[in-house]
Amino acid sequence: MSKTASKIPLPDGLRFAFGTLTVLPVKVTRWDREAARGGMLCAPVAGLVVGAGAALVGVALLAMGAGPMLAAVASASVPAALTRGLHLDGLADTADGLGSGKPAEDALRIMKQSDIGPFGVISLLFVLLAQVAALFQAYDTSWARGALAAVVSATAARLALTLAARTGVPPARPEGLGAAVAGTVPVRGALLVTVAVVGAAAGAGALVGTYDLVRCAVAVLAACAAAELLLRHCTRRFGGITGDVFGGLAETAATTALVVLSLG
Repeated sequence: MSKTASKIPLPDGLRFAFGTLTVLPVKVTRWDREAARGGMLCAPVAGLVVGAGAALVGVALLAMGAGPMLAAVASASVPAALTRGLHLDGLADTADGLGSGKPAEDALRIMKQSDIGPFGVISLLFVLLAQVAALFQAYDTSWARGALAAVVSATAARLALTLAARTGVPPARPEGLGAAVAGTVPVRGALLVTVAVVGAAAGAGALVGTYDLVRCAVAVLAACAAAELLLRHCTRRFGGITGDVFGGLAETAATTALVVLSLG
């Protein structure tokens, strides 16, 4: 990491992360690549807060007598609400771009359109169904496992963004959020954040049970692997990444983590 990057005040990175990845009232005071680097390195922290909010709502509903299905729906809704549906919209746009089968320039044009095509609708439907089904299974087992699933999946989703912003991954467009953060995170920094998140997830799982320790760690790693596969495909198809692709990566990672946590 360069000396300039190492001098970024942590609050700037956190402000960038929360200001761009959530709707929380945090003002982004710097919009340069150094701040973007700090923001993407702090992205899992924003995910942790989003996941904690989702878990809190789900557990609160259970405490008030609601069933695990309603708790699952609510927990799946909170991340969408805290991002104004930004990641879900990115998933839909990415699916439409990939599903169009058109050259990169035309596919990117399709992704910028405000409407959602059939590929986007189908992707949203199955992703949300999978998330709710996995969360239902977790909450049906215990409130602790439901809360754990909500937190781990949201954190893993933002970790995927840290990895996608690493050096060597180009932007598909010269403007937009994708261009602002693409290639800002040193590979070593991304790997260190990954190790930290995997370790934290394993530690949180250990509070529930020995098997959950392993399952949470595997869930984060599987989420990163699934997001990486999508990232490479999008980079080949579009010539780089966009803000929509970032959204697609986050939802892919979150869904993968939840599916893994529902196994066994």
